[in-house]
Amino acid sequence: MILIQRFLAILLLAGCFAFLPFHHGWADYNQEKTLDYTGIIQESKYENPHATIRIKDKKKIWLVYLAPVSRMEARGINADMVRKGNTLRVVGYPHKKNKNEMRAERIFVNETKYELR
Repeated sequence: MILIQRFLAILLLAGCFAFLPFHHGWADYNQEKTLDYTGIIQESKYENPHATIRIKDKKKIWLVYLAPVSRMEARGINADMVRKGNTLRVVGYPHKKNKNEMRAERIFVNETKYELR
């Protein structure tokens, strides 16, 4: 019985850390440098764990991490507001290593501000 309990404890512990490499920490973003631009959404994924968009700013396409869907909906943002082809203003922080990635702190849809954090 003790052997089974130890095995289950080890299995549970391993499960807790199995997805750790896939989670990005907010410490990976440079909060000393704020980006603020308006662009056209090229791609949109309104799903958990975080909604994401690819948005074109001039000649650069950014991968933008938004909030989880439940938080976006609680703030009044739905999938239609961040769909492909829409123009969106994004304010956030660039990733420290991935030069085409950022984390949005807030977005503006039709000049209405939505806080994501």
